Amino acid sequence: MSQAIHPTLLFRIDPAQNMARFYLLAIEPHLFGGRSLMRCWGRIGTKGQRKVDLFDTAVEAREAAGKLLNGKLKRGYRRNEEVEPG
Repeated sequence: MSQAIHPTLLFRIDPAQNMARFYLLAIEPHLFGGRSLMRCWGRIGTKGQRKVDLFDTAVEAREAAGKLLNGKLKRGYRRNEEVEPG
């Protein structure tokens, strides 16, 4: 069984709006031979919410993850290395 694809962690921090959110995307193999797209999101410092979507192939899972990632980037989320401290 192949390994999970490196997870993508995004942040959206805006002190003026009291906003501090995270969004995590990870593609992992599942028991039935396909791939699962795990999403976890919420306010930084909380457990957040989680959703898992099942796909038949890794290509389908990557396409879905790419669409979600692009949507989050358009809404102001940034990767960890892009977030300015403080």
